[in-house]
Amino acid sequence: MKLWIDADAAPRDVKEIVFRAAERLRVETVLVANQRMPVPTSALISAVRVDGGPDVADQHIAANAVAGDVAVTQDIPLAAILVANGVIVIDPRGAEFTEENIGERLSIRDFMEKLRSTGVDTGGPAPYTAKDKQSFAGALDRTLTKATRAR
Repeated sequence: MKLWIDADAAPRDVKEIVFRAAERLRVETVLVANQRMPVPTSALISAVRVDGGPDVADQHIAANAVAGDVAVTQDIPLAAILVANGVIVIDPRGAEFTEENIGERLSIRDFMEKLRSTGVDTGGPAPYTAKDKQSFAGALDRTLTKATRAR
Protein backbone atom coordinates (compact mmCIF):
# COMPACT_ATOMS: atom_id res chain seq x y z
CA MET A 1 0.00 0.00 0.00
CA LYS A 2 1.15 3.51 -0.83
CA LEU A 3 -0.15 6.88 0.24
CA TRP A 4 -0.37 9.28 -2.72
CA ILE A 5 -0.56 13.05 -2.16
CA ASP A 6 -1.73 15.43 -4.89
CA ALA A 7 0.73 17.95 -3.48
CA ASP A 8 0.37 21.00 -5.74
CA ALA A 9 -2.65 22.33 -3.87
CA ALA A 10 -2.37 20.46 -0.57
CA PRO A 11 -2.10 22.83 2.38
CA ARG A 12 1.19 22.80 4.31
CA ASP A 13 -0.63 21.49 7.39
CA VAL A 14 -1.87 18.49 5.41
CA LYS A 15 1.67 17.63 4.30
CA GLU A 16 2.97 17.86 7.87
CA ILE A 17 0.21 15.55 9.12
CA VAL A 18 0.96 13.11 6.28
CA PHE A 19 4.69 13.09 7.09
CA ARG A 20 4.03 12.23 10.74
CA ALA A 21 1.47 9.54 9.84
CA ALA A 22 3.79 7.95 7.26
CA GLU A 23 6.55 7.57 9.84
CA ARG A 24 4.26 6.44 12.67
CA LEU A 25 2.43 3.82 10.58
CA ARG A 26 5.41 2.94 8.33
CA VAL A 27 3.54 3.74 5.11
CA GLU A 28 5.35 4.48 1.85
CA THR A 29 4.25 7.99 0.84
CA VAL A 30 4.64 9.75 -2.50
CA LEU A 31 4.01 13.46 -3.03
CA VAL A 32 3.36 14.35 -6.66
CA ALA A 33 3.65 17.95 -7.88
CA ASN A 34 4.75 20.00 -10.86
CA GLN A 35 7.20 21.94 -8.71
CA ARG A 36 9.99 21.06 -6.32
CA MET A 37 8.49 19.69 -3.14
CA PRO A 38 10.61 19.58 0.02
CA VAL A 39 10.16 16.38 2.00
CA PRO A 40 11.77 15.18 5.22
CA THR A 41 14.68 12.78 5.00
CA SER A 42 12.99 9.41 5.21
CA ALA A 43 13.15 6.07 3.48
CA LEU A 44 9.32 6.12 3.44
CA ILE A 45 8.64 9.57 1.96
CA SER A 46 9.48 10.65 -1.57
CA ALA A 47 8.49 13.35 -4.02
CA VAL A 48 7.90 13.07 -7.75
CA ARG A 49 8.20 16.22 -9.83
CA VAL A 50 6.20 16.01 -13.05
CA ASP A 51 6.25 18.38 -16.01
CA GLY A 52 4.11 21.48 -15.68
CA GLY A 53 0.75 21.59 -17.34
CA PRO A 54 -2.86 20.95 -16.51
CA ASP A 55 -3.52 17.69 -14.70
CA VAL A 56 -0.04 16.19 -15.21
CA ALA A 57 0.31 15.38 -11.50
CA ASP A 58 -3.21 13.93 -11.53
CA GLN A 59 -2.35 11.75 -14.52
CA HIS A 60 0.77 10.46 -12.76
CA ILE A 61 -1.19 9.49 -9.66
CA ALA A 62 -4.00 7.91 -11.70
CA ALA A 63 -1.49 5.87 -13.71
CA ASN A 64 0.43 4.60 -10.67
CA ALA A 65 -2.03 4.21 -7.78
CA VAL A 66 -3.50 0.74 -7.42
CA ALA A 67 -6.41 -0.79 -5.55
CA GLY A 68 -5.77 -0.69 -1.82
CA ASP A 69 -3.67 2.47 -1.99
CA VAL A 70 -4.79 5.68 -0.29
CA ALA A 71 -4.78 9.11 -1.93
CA VAL A 72 -5.25 12.65 -0.69
CA THR A 73 -6.63 15.11 -3.23
CA GLN A 74 -9.23 17.82 -3.57
CA ASP A 75 -9.42 17.25 -7.32
CA ILE A 76 -12.81 15.64 -7.87
CA PRO A 77 -12.18 14.24 -11.40
CA LEU A 78 -8.97 12.60 -10.12
CA ALA A 79 -10.86 11.25 -7.12
CA ALA A 80 -13.47 9.74 -9.46
CA ILE A 81 -10.80 7.87 -11.43
CA LEU A 82 -9.10 6.64 -8.27
CA VAL A 83 -12.32 5.52 -6.55
CA ALA A 84 -13.28 3.56 -9.68
CA ASN A 85 -9.87 1.84 -9.46
CA GLY A 86 -10.30 0.79 -5.83
CA VAL A 87 -8.15 3.52 -4.27
CA ILE A 88 -9.36 5.01 -0.98
CA VAL A 89 -9.54 8.79 -1.43
CA ILE A 90 -9.92 11.58 1.12
CA ASP A 91 -9.75 15.33 0.67
CA PRO A 92 -7.66 17.76 2.77
CA ARG A 93 -10.69 18.50 4.95
CA GLY A 94 -11.19 14.84 5.86
CA ALA A 95 -14.13 13.96 3.59
CA GLU A 96 -13.94 10.58 1.89
CA PHE A 97 -14.80 10.18 -1.78
CA THR A 98 -16.72 6.93 -2.27
CA GLU A 99 -18.57 5.11 -5.01
CA GLU A 100 -21.78 6.35 -3.37
CA ASN A 101 -20.92 10.07 -3.36
CA ILE A 102 -18.48 10.66 -6.21
CA GLY A 103 -21.20 11.04 -8.88
CA GLU A 104 -22.93 13.77 -6.91
CA ARG A 105 -19.62 15.50 -6.19
CA LEU A 106 -18.75 15.46 -9.91
CA SER A 107 -22.17 16.86 -10.83
CA ILE A 108 -21.84 19.73 -8.37
CA ARG A 109 -18.30 20.45 -9.56
CA ASP A 110 -19.41 20.48 -13.20
CA PHE A 111 -22.38 22.73 -12.38
CA MET A 112 -20.15 25.21 -10.54
CA GLU A 113 -17.64 25.13 -13.41
CA LYS A 114 -20.46 25.92 -15.84
CA LEU A 115 -21.56 28.87 -13.70
CA ARG A 116 -17.99 30.21 -13.54
CA SER A 117 -17.65 29.91 -17.33
CA THR A 118 -20.68 32.18 -17.74
CA GLY A 119 -19.13 34.81 -15.49
CA VAL A 120 -20.91 34.03 -12.24
CA ASP A 121 -18.70 34.61 -9.21
CA THR A 122 -19.07 31.43 -7.19
CA GLY A 123 -16.57 32.50 -4.56
CA GLY A 124 -13.90 30.00 -3.76
CA PRO A 125 -13.14 27.41 -1.19
CA ALA A 126 -13.44 28.46 2.42
CA PRO A 127 -10.15 29.13 4.23
CA TYR A 128 -8.44 26.07 5.68
CA THR A 129 -9.16 26.12 9.40
CA ALA A 130 -7.91 24.38 12.54
CA LYS A 131 -11.14 22.34 12.49
CA ASP A 132 -10.37 21.23 8.90
CA LYS A 133 -6.87 20.23 9.99
CA GLN A 134 -8.26 18.20 12.89
CA SER A 135 -10.87 16.53 10.66
CA PHE A 136 -8.21 15.62 8.12
CA ALA A 137 -5.85 14.21 10.75
CA GLY A 138 -8.61 11.99 12.17
CA ALA A 139 -9.78 10.84 8.73
CA LEU A 140 -6.23 10.07 7.59
CA ASP A 141 -5.50 8.08 10.74
CA ARG A 142 -8.73 6.06 10.42
CA THR A 143 -8.19 5.48 6.69
CA LEU A 144 -4.56 4.41 6.99
CA THR A 145 -5.25 2.18 9.97
CA LYS A 146 -8.06 0.43 8.07
CA ALA A 147 -5.96 0.14 4.91
CA THR A 148 -2.89 -1.25 6.70
CA ARG A 149 -5.03 -3.89 8.44
CA ALA A 150 -6.41 -4.95 5.06
CA ARG A 151 -2.98 -5.71 3.59
